[in-house]
Amino acid sequence: MTLMTNRRAILAGAATAGVVVASGEAGAQMRATTAPEIYELRTYHLTDGPMRRRLDDYLERAFIPAARRAGTGPVGAFGVAIGPGSPSVQLLIPHRSVADMVALPDKLAADTAYRQAAAAFTAATPSDPPYVALDVKLMRAFGQFPRVEVPAGKEGRIFELRTYHSHSEQAGTAKIGMFEGGGEIEIFRRTGLIPVFFAQDLTGTRLPSLTYLLTFADLAARDRAWKAFGADPAWQRLIAMPGLAETVSGIDNQILSPTRYSQI
Repeated sequence: MTLMTNRRAILAGAATAGVVVASGEAGAQMRATTAPEIYELRTYHLTDGPMRRRLDDYLERAFIPAARRAGTGPVGAFGVAIGPGSPSVQLLIPHRSVADMVALPDKLAADTAYRQAAAAFTAATPSDPPYVALDVKLMRAFGQFPRVEVPAGKEGRIFELRTYHSHSEQAGTAKIGMFEGGGEIEIFRRTGLIPVFFAQDLTGTRLPSLTYLLTFADLAARDRAWKAFGADPAWQRLIAMPGLAETVSGIDNQILSPTRYSQI
């Protein structure tokens, strides 16, 4: 089957299949007025014990307040409830641009309140390190979904972080086109898959890939929503279009719990 990567082809095929397409005047106005955010996803790998408590204190009292003063955010902070990577804390930092992301360390260094609040964390010794390792992934928000959407009623919610890997740049572009031009984001919303962000991965070990974050009231709500999505007629028509079923070669998936200080 021929792989469709041209956005016009995605739009035309989706329209033929009766899929809702978010590319009208409202979508065009959003893209024209809102530049996609740059996301920094930090994963602090930890060991059980005081390391987690010290990191939580640093993020809550020092880093997140200073990052917000510097113009980033809202900042999400999550632990892994189900899936690989525990114990760890994942920090989602939205930046307005690459330049803002690059400027953040200097802004923190010039922030007296941050330096004072972060002193104990930054002074950690090799024998008592602040974390085991730190991984950072950079992403660019989709044009159709340029900003983080903070869910209402964050208390008691769960989040699902998913990364879709593709076997080639062509396939990765086609998968993004399914979301942006083929109406997949609208199908998500309609079936209860509540999105927080969608983004193309700019860095990583298994590129090309894209990453998105969903939120649910609980695991039962998640199961119902994914079942409804899989059975949705518009999704069935979209995935049946030539070449689109082969755009994803692997999926990474984690269920996350927000920390007490998460702003998402």
